[in-house]
Amino acid sequence: MNKQLKTAGITILAAAIAGGIAALIIRDQIHRHQRNLFHPRSIRRLAALGHMRREAATVDSVRLLRDFIAWEPKGLLRERARVILARMESELSIPALEPGRGSA
Repeated sequence: MNKQLKTAGITILAAAIAGGIAALIIRDQIHRHQRNLFHPRSIRRLAALGHMRREAATVDSVRLLRDFIAWEPKGLLRERARVILARMESELSIPALEPGRGSA
């Protein structure tokens, strides 16, 4: 019985280590793709917006989102970016840009 318990313990430990390594690899891949805001594939841009949504507001993030909104061809992603931008601008107390008035 001692040998069976030892074998089971080693198996569980190996599975836990493998699971931890897999989680780290997946997390790393997700973070890499989340920062791809101007990637040609829209799914990667969507993931990047999800990452931006969770980030704290910074002036650089606001500028980046403004550039993204001007560049993005898909209306759904532009609108999602506008919502994130509005939140960040309100956190930083930056007045929102009015439509038709370019960024300064």
